[in-house]
Amino acid sequence: MLSSLSGKLQETLRRLRSKGKLSEKDVEEALRQVKLALLEADVNFRVVKNFSTRVKERAVGQEVLSSLTPGQMVVKIVHQELTKLMGEKAEKLTVGDQAPYVYLLVGLQGAGKTTTAGKLGGLLKKQGRRPLLAAADVYRPAAAKQLQVLGEQLELPVCTGTEADPVAIARQAVVRAQQSQRDVVLIDTAGRLHIDEELMAELAAIKEAVAPVEILLVVDAMTGQDAVTVAQGFNEKLGLTGLILTKLDSDTRGGAALSIREVTGCPIKLVGVGEKLDELEVFHPDRLASRILGMGDVLTLIEKAEASLQAEQAKDLMQKLQKDQFTLDDFLEQIRQVQKMGPLDQLFSMLPGMKTKHLQGLQFDEKSLKHLTAIIQSMTPEERKNPQIINASRRKRIARGSGRPIQEVNRLLNQFEQSKKMMKQLGKLGRGGLPRLPFM
Repeated sequence: MLSSLSGKLQETLRRLRSKGKLSEKDVEEALRQVKLALLEADVNFRVVKNFSTRVKERAVGQEVLSSLTPGQMVVKIVHQELTKLMGEKAEKLTVGDQAPYVYLLVGLQGAGKTTTAGKLGGLLKKQGRRPLLAAADVYRPAAAKQLQVLGEQLELPVCTGTEADPVAIARQAVVRAQQSQRDVVLIDTAGRLHIDEELMAELAAIKEAVAPVEILLVVDAMTGQDAVTVAQGFNEKLGLTGLILTKLDSDTRGGAALSIREVTGCPIKLVGVGEKLDELEVFHPDRLASRILGMGDVLTLIEKAEASLQAEQAKDLMQKLQKDQFTLDDFLEQIRQVQKMGPLDQLFSMLPGMKTKHLQGLQFDEKSLKHLTAIIQSMTPEERKNPQIINASRRKRIARGSGRPIQEVNRLLNQFEQSKKMMKQLGKLGRGGLPRLPFM
């Protein structure tokens, strides 16, 4: 996520922090590199110009240049201005005065509206809402079927309507939600290859018919400045209330995320960070700014851990570690739990001090998990409980039983012992007064 931009900014600011004292020339050179990094990341040039001006005005002040750690002060200013650029704080979805309240999802073809509608439905369901999905795209073949499949996976009802009229389908969805006591209606609308008057007239008619409390534009983060242009066009015609950026996990540059709020004035409310149905998150500008600058994002990491690991499980795990009863079965379960939290490179990027170059190629695929499972399940219950008894002959038997090389068996046992030591150390940190992560 934004790895190209992140790497360049981190390197520039690292050189700045390494200097004991800063001159105005040092700051100007660093800001020139920051400006180049932003332009290469496809950030709107007016946004880059305004950002650089604001940072320079604050960074060359006497308070910064004469401070004990001027480099750190400049990093702090860059972090604050990046956060301001993207909206300063997380923006919540609007809740209407009377249920059901309608969210209208709009955007161009290929932006991921239908999938995002499903993801948003799943997110609202987790928050205790009772959403209804409405398939108002009558033009794209199988659009309604796709939404129905998503609805089945998420156990959410889908309204496809009885007519080939998007406005009528939207009205029917609201009526059905009222009858079935659903408090949110998510309307998936048709897209186009580009903005045209026919599309806008249709969306305006739906808006008039169902009075949505949110008009959310779904845009592909990977399209860079094109996403900003699209957002401007939709905002002028419909009056957007918020934006959803998809494919942010695949965007190595970051142009859309850093430009779109400043140019359009519309807040980024949600971001897609993966292909799975649970990979839609509330957008936190301060957290993304921290990750771009290599400061980590521990809060998001904690939230992911809490979502995938129940408090009771964490308590049981802690007790097992303290009593030295952590087994290979527990080890396998922990790997599965961590895998639910997302790709390892994303998780490690949330830890402070992790550099972009250290995360390249870091992954834990489904095949590796199957191999680990096969090895552990080829052991006897006693071996899983007490791996110290696994001698050379037992290792050969486990390798034959799992169909894996003996080197993998040895590697797994070494990883298990290292994990036990690391988790014990983390547990001691928690008892010492530091906030303990749920998965420790």
